[in-house]
Amino acid sequence: MFRARLDQIINMKHELVQLAGKVDWDWIDGEIAPLYSENGRPGIATRFMIGLLLLKHIYGLSDEGVCERWVHDPYFQYFTGEEFFQHAFPHERSDLSHWRKRLGDKLELLLAESLRVAHEAGALRSQDLKRVTVDTTVQPKAITFPTDAKLLHAAIKGLNRLARKHGVKLRQSYLRIAKTAAMMAGRYAHAKQFKRHQRQLRILRSRLGRIIRDIRRKIEGQAVLENAFALPLGRASQIRSQQQRQRGWKLYSFHAPEVECIGKGRPPRRTSSASKPSIFTNNRPAPVGLFVLHARALPDNPYDGHTLRDVIDRTETLTGCAIERAYVDKGYRGHDAQNPRRVFISGQKRGVFGVIKRELRRRSAIEPIIGHLKTDGHLGRCYLKGRPGDAANVILSAVGHNFRRVLAWLRALWCLILTTFIAAASDRSSLQSAS
Repeated sequence: MFRARLDQIINMKHELVQLAGKVDWDWIDGEIAPLYSENGRPGIATRFMIGLLLLKHIYGLSDEGVCERWVHDPYFQYFTGEEFFQHAFPHERSDLSHWRKRLGDKLELLLAESLRVAHEAGALRSQDLKRVTVDTTVQPKAITFPTDAKLLHAAIKGLNRLARKHGVKLRQSYLRIAKTAAMMAGRYAHAKQFKRHQRQLRILRSRLGRIIRDIRRKIEGQAVLENAFALPLGRASQIRSQQQRQRGWKLYSFHAPEVECIGKGRPPRRTSSASKPSIFTNNRPAPVGLFVLHARALPDNPYDGHTLRDVIDRTETLTGCAIERAYVDKGYRGHDAQNPRRVFISGQKRGVFGVIKRELRRRSAIEPIIGHLKTDGHLGRCYLKGRPGDAANVILSAVGHNFRRVLAWLRALWCLILTTFIAAASDRSSLQSAS
C-alpha cells in the first residue's frame, strides 16, 4: 500500500514544481528586459516564453508538441507562471521562433542559470568546475543527402517559387522536365548506368542555366528585384558550376547554405552534412553525473585545436571558476591554449601520473553525454534556420540536459524523504501493535 502511494506521488512531477521555485525568474527577466521595445503592444511575459523553451528541451519536444502538452499538463502551466488552469494556449506557436531570434547571445544566461540551480540544489559542487573534459561533435541539419540531381532540382524549384512571389513571368518553368530528369538520374545511378545518369544531369544543368539567364534579363535595371534575386541567383550559379569531386568550398543545400560536409571517419556514414559544436563537461562526476558547463557552435568547421583557447576563456567567464586541467582527445594536438601544461591529450605519456592519469582515463565519459544530448535532446538533428539556429539549438540542448540532471537529483531526494517517512511510520505502527 505504501509502495503504491509512493509511486503515485513520484509520478506527480513534484520535482518540476521544486525546479520552478529554484529558478531565479526575476534575474532572467532583468537581463532580458533591454530586449523589449517601449512601442507597440505589451510583450509576452518572460517567464512564460523562457519556461516553454526550457520545458521543450528538458522533455525533448517540438514547438508544436510543447504547446499541445502545455494545455493538458497543469505542471507545465505552473512552471510557466500560470495561477489558474488554462484550457487553451494563450499565444501563437511561432512566438517561440521569434523569441529564439530575439534572445540571440542571451541564451547563455539560461546555461549559467542551469549551473547555478544545480549548485544551489547540491547536484554540482564548485570543485567539479576546475577540471573539465572538452570534445567536439557534429550536429546534423534537416536536409536531404546532397546529390547533384537533388541540388539542381531544388535550385530550379527555388527560383521558380521566388519568381512567382515577385511577379516575374518566366519564358518556361521547366518544372516537369526537371522533376523527370531528377527521378531518372537517381534510377540510372542506382543501376550503375552512369552515361545515362550524366545525360540527365546535363539536362538539369542546361535548364537551370536557362532559368538563371531568363531571370537576369527580366530583372535588369530594377534595383528592388535585383537585390531580392541576388543571393538565390548566386546559390543557383554555384550549384550549376560545382562538380562532384571538386576541391574547395561547395554548396550542399539550396535553402541552408551554412551546411558543411564534416568527415566522421567511421562507418556506416563517413560524412555528415552538419555544423560542429564544442561541448564542455566536468571531468569529476558530480553527485548526479556530468553536467554541460559550456556549449557553443563552431561555424566553418575549424580545426579543434584552434578553438580550445577561446572556449576555455568563455567557460571560465560563464562559470566564474578558473580551469586547472582540461582533458581532450587527439584532435586537439597543436592547440592554442594559454597554458598548454594544463591541457592533457589522450594517449599522452609525459607528465601523466597519479590523479592526472586516472582523470585522463575518464576523458571518454563525455561521449555518452553527447549521446544523451542527441537522443534525449535536439542535438541529433537541427531544424532551426541558419547559423543563429545552429547556435541556439546547441545551447538549449545543453540547458535541457543540465535541467534533466537537476530533476533527477530532486527526484532522488524526494524519494529518499518519502522512504524515510514511510519507514518511520511502519516502525511506529509495528511498535504500537506489539505493545
